[in-house]
Amino acid sequence: MKRSLARTGLPPKLLHATTAAERRANEREAHAYFNDPSRPEHLRQFTVFAESLTEHMLKNGALMREFAEAYVETRARRGLPPVPVENIVYARAVEIVSEQMSRVDLLTSRDVAAAVRATKVEVRREERQRQFDGLVKGVVAQVHRDRGQYVVDSEMENRASILRGKPRTSVETLVARFAMQEAFERLPTSSLTIEDARNAARIVTLRIGASFQARQDAVDDRIHRLPLV
Repeated sequence: MKRSLARTGLPPKLLHATTAAERRANEREAHAYFNDPSRPEHLRQFTVFAESLTEHMLKNGALMREFAEAYVETRARRGLPPVPVENIVYARAVEIVSEQMSRVDLLTSRDVAAAVRATKVEVRREERQRQFDGLVKGVVAQVHRDRGQYVVDSEMENRASILRGKPRTSVETLVARFAMQEAFERLPTSSLTIEDARNAARIVTLRIGASFQARQDAVDDRIHRLPLV
């Protein structure tokens, strides 16, 4: 194996030799872990605690953050050392969820820390999705409201591009771009990434294109229905 790895330019396999005493100690720890009679109840408590904490933060996180920010400001006015808002929020959330549960006696500090980490990930994911959906919805509504002005701006942009020797860009793409630029100034987007913004722009462009096509089809249909002179 060493020669084969060397011929392919790969580093040698890393091996960690363990003594007989270390192996016996590992076996004892594994046996104690898997044969602990309290393990099922421990896992049940952890699962319920983690799920309840996530549910509580998704439902009440915004309100708890407002109270925590006010508390931090009060401490600052009194000259007390600063405390991170997130620490206050999660400390209070852990306290509330623990009080609501019937049993938490088997939970350790590591269990609580793991539940908090999992909750933070889920809260960030939920907030990111909420902002993404709000951005798409807000941009589409903005386009429908100011469609005429965006179309005029798109035509001017294309004329300027042609004068510079560049190809035309579809009206839908330009309208989506202009509307996205304005939406980013007034909608919450702090949790979104650049890739999220690009995906939102693509979705908006598709929806705008479908809307524009539907309007054009309606105009064509009215033209065809006009009586012949």
